[in-house]
Amino acid sequence: MNVSVILACAGKGERAKQGKNKIFYEIDGKPCFMHALDVFKANPKISQILVTASEEDLEQIKAFVGDKGTVIKGGATRTESVKNALKKVTGTITLIHDGARPFISQKIIDDCIDKAYNFGGAIPVIPCRDTTVKADEKKVSEYLGKSGLYSVQTPQGFLTQSINYAYACAGEQIFNDDGEVYKQFFGNLAVFDGDSNNIKLTFPEDFISNKTDFRFGTGFDCHQLVKDRKLILGGVEIPHDKGLLGHSDADVLTHAIMDAMLSALSLRDIGYHFSDKDPAYKDACSMDLLQKVLEMVKDKGYKPHNISATIMAEKPKLLKILPTVTENLANALNINTDQIGIGATTMEGLGLVGREEGICVHATATLIKE
Repeated sequence: MNVSVILACAGKGERAKQGKNKIFYEIDGKPCFMHALDVFKANPKISQILVTASEEDLEQIKAFVGDKGTVIKGGATRTESVKNALKKVTGTITLIHDGARPFISQKIIDDCIDKAYNFGGAIPVIPCRDTTVKADEKKVSEYLGKSGLYSVQTPQGFLTQSINYAYACAGEQIFNDDGEVYKQFFGNLAVFDGDSNNIKLTFPEDFISNKTDFRFGTGFDCHQLVKDRKLILGGVEIPHDKGLLGHSDADVLTHAIMDAMLSALSLRDIGYHFSDKDPAYKDACSMDLLQKVLEMVKDKGYKPHNISATIMAEKPKLLKILPTVTENLANALNINTDQIGIGATTMEGLGLVGREEGICVHATATLIKE
């Protein structure tokens, strides 16, 4: 039994908002579509791999594929692209797979081949976990529930002669996937168990593929409260009869956030980079120093994803000013306000904070690889 694979890579992936075709998104140093291709290549039952590519991506995809497969120019739609590739298929069974599904397993490939051989056409499915509805932008038209409803995956497998016949009947019609073409024009379509890991990268939130994309850090800072100093938190001056003592403007909140960001990338701490013995940082604006830390983070290929901090202060009360502080930090870090969580608490009269001798801040930072 000869098995051919069509790897569909001719789309644009615009919903992913990656600034390029999403199939080029790198996971562990190689484009996501190459992960799928390499898994197919390692299966001894597969004798031919065809990769569809748009005209603008054709040469780039050829460079990646090399001698692992044959690159075919796709069409304006997935249906057209698959029809183009089917003309080159040599196997008696054809599997068709999304190039944006990199986490495919050998088990799902083997199951697909087996089901296609025995039933003529088969698709992998997983049960819907959530209740589903039909709706337009304004209202729900019908509740579908979840019982008996499944999400469809790829690879989808067919006897080559059968899927060729179905596509020949399809004409210029456009379909959701190859299983729909087969079912409409040829016959019964079998299902088999899909894999919850076999996700399709579609939306921006899908493009966080493994742990190495994230870095986590914590920071802590504490400054003494004294007379005749400004109280600055997150770059915002807070009305109070005392301010924080320090070599710079003593913005304890910003300092803790900077330390958390540096910690996430093993870049030492702010004392190492901005020594209080260096006259260049005398009365320095901590928001300017935050920009320097942000550049260090970017130089390492990361950007802030989430910031969280707790301000420990007996006085002044900070509840009303926190939204302004949050917005100021979000603007400085070029992230949304809902990616920053700033809270405040008292120490119930205990310790140096409770005695109003100082303010302390604990912060955490999550950085994501760009």
